[in-house]
Amino acid sequence: MKSIPDKRVLITGGNRGIGFAIAQGLLAKDYEIIITSRSLDNAKLAAQKLPGKVIPIELDVTDDRSINQAVKTLYQKIDRLDVLINNAGVYPDKDINILTISRELLDSTINANTFGPIRMVQAFLPLLEKSSDARVVNVSSGYGALSDLSAGVPSYCLSKLALNGATIMLAQALDSKGIVVNSICPGWVRTDMGGSSAPRSPEEGADTAIWLATDAPRNISGKFLRDRKVISF
Repeated sequence: MKSIPDKRVLITGGNRGIGFAIAQGLLAKDYEIIITSRSLDNAKLAAQKLPGKVIPIELDVTDDRSINQAVKTLYQKIDRLDVLINNAGVYPDKDINILTISRELLDSTINANTFGPIRMVQAFLPLLEKSSDARVVNVSSGYGALSDLSAGVPSYCLSKLALNGATIMLAQALDSKGIVVNSICPGWVRTDMGGSSAPRSPEEGADTAIWLATDAPRNISGKFLRDRKVISF
């Protein structure tokens, strides 16, 4: 008889950094993992490094055609999705500020960091609805909190601020369906994005996302969390 995994999670950008650490942590809890990357080869390489059931998928969160193709591919492999972790994102701000940034850079960053997660929820909602304990975790940033906005990090701050707003609205819209939605600040983490001088390991950055995906009380929804505690948007 074919065994059925306890829970199944999709992690965008799960081939490296915080996303990869989240995958490791959830595999240790016997979750089946779907890792996405813009490159199928990169997703496959990450899957080979992980012990357990891992499905590698090519998916670009900025491209609806790519998202729709991933949904079509996964419908042939899975019957439900228990957790969606919107981890993929970009941090392109360099040598610019709110007075010099171009419309094009604002567009591309918000497309990836805000519109991507919204579209992922929309596209995978039919699979999430089939779970008895569906959860969505959006990987945001302290830079997305009103108190920590920085004029020197314009597109990233605005995209994460908007992602936090989308988290509130998604939680409202999905409450009647029993789907929990939260966003997290992982802290400053040693990744390609965070750099080598960051104080936190990827595992430390992944902890709150793993907790929200697994053991967090379901009455926590529409919130922003750091270190398993609710913080201000």
